[in-house]
Amino acid sequence: MSTTNNYQIRQFITITFLFGDDSKLQNDTSLTANGIIDSTGILELISFLEQTYQIKIHDEELIPENLDTLNNISRFLERKLSCAE
Repeated sequence: MSTTNNYQIRQFITITFLFGDDSKLQNDTSLTANGIIDSTGILELISFLEQTYQIKIHDEELIPENLDTLNNISRFLERKLSCAE
């Protein structure tokens, strides 16, 4: 995953859900277990990823292994983008 993509995702989460304070957001921080993102937030994250990276995220892909940490999101996005090429 490019540093730019990782930065964009971190910035989106920081601005949208953490009110600009990412001091407690690590790459392996669980977004749901730590109350950073709820079910509505997941929908916002999905919309952001789909619009920003021109991908389609299918219902069966909506699992924590894909979307619960910055690391998971980065790996998931990398797989999605490599399949689209």
